[in-house]
Amino acid sequence: MEKTRLVLTREMTAPVMKALAEEFDLLTLAEGQGTEAMLEALERHRAEALIFTSATPLTAGAIAAVPARLRIAASFGVGFDHVDVAAARARGLVVTNTPDVLTASTADMAFLMILGACRRASEYAAILREGWGRSFGLAEMLGIEVSGKTLGILGMGRIGQAVAARARGFDMRVVYHNRSRLEPAQEAGAVYFDRLEDMLPVCDILSLHAPGGAGTAGLIDSRMLALLPRGAVLVNTSRGSLVEEEALLQSLQSGQLFAAGLDVFQNEPFADPRFALLPNVFLAPHMGSATVETRTAMGMRCLENVRAVLAGLPPRDPIWT
Repeated sequence: MEKTRLVLTREMTAPVMKALAEEFDLLTLAEGQGTEAMLEALERHRAEALIFTSATPLTAGAIAAVPARLRIAASFGVGFDHVDVAAARARGLVVTNTPDVLTASTADMAFLMILGACRRASEYAAILREGWGRSFGLAEMLGIEVSGKTLGILGMGRIGQAVAARARGFDMRVVYHNRSRLEPAQEAGAVYFDRLEDMLPVCDILSLHAPGGAGTAGLIDSRMLALLPRGAVLVNTSRGSLVEEEALLQSLQSGQLFAAGLDVFQNEPFADPRFALLPNVFLAPHMGSATVETRTAMGMRCLENVRAVLAGLPPRDPIWT
């Protein structure tokens, strides 16, 4: 029996690759190939299914160019600002994502960023790598404690709530701003602010967990950063587009921010090199979901959505209905 043809834009973990190879006639693109190569592969392979990432965005033009036989495009990730949802709906192309399965790993990364930025982890590691060689004064190279501080969360979805749960283990006070207020059980004691501008002045640490897209682009700008207390810490493990990077750089250089922890950037994978030159920035190259367990679960969730659609069933995780 002939297997269904599937195009995969990036190689995944071994268990996912094994499952895909057993079930599909699989074509995997070479690392680094973009949307044009993906479209060519879909046509050449006569694919009915696609598993792709934000590195190969489905713009309106790309959706117009996909072969008519393509039945599902399963996106590897939660966010879908790399998909033109209106064009997908108009085309009738089922597009899915992978919610839930990367909540814990991304929340862990956010807290790593919080701790790394507050406790000057990058600077301490650099000192050791450069040979150390001298004692530090008792008032020199001091970080700031996380315990007992007020953590502001922008975007109290699954990941924001998981970060709040971790914060409570550090006896932090949690405040949040969201498009709508959560039910009391979900808040678990967190204090809701209807306006972001009202929340920022009480935040010792601000952690961003809002979705990307036109509605949130540049949301954290110079005006918002100035509303934070002087010496606050900013952490972003969500989308680089949320932050106006020039304003962030100025805030870090001026001391308005004590530090930042950044896993995401506006121009990935070519982050502004000035961030790497600042000692008070704890950096990672968009690795929030980068654990064996999570990346495997994300791949399997894509596979689950593909199986459902090819069997004539509704997908578990459609991004439009």
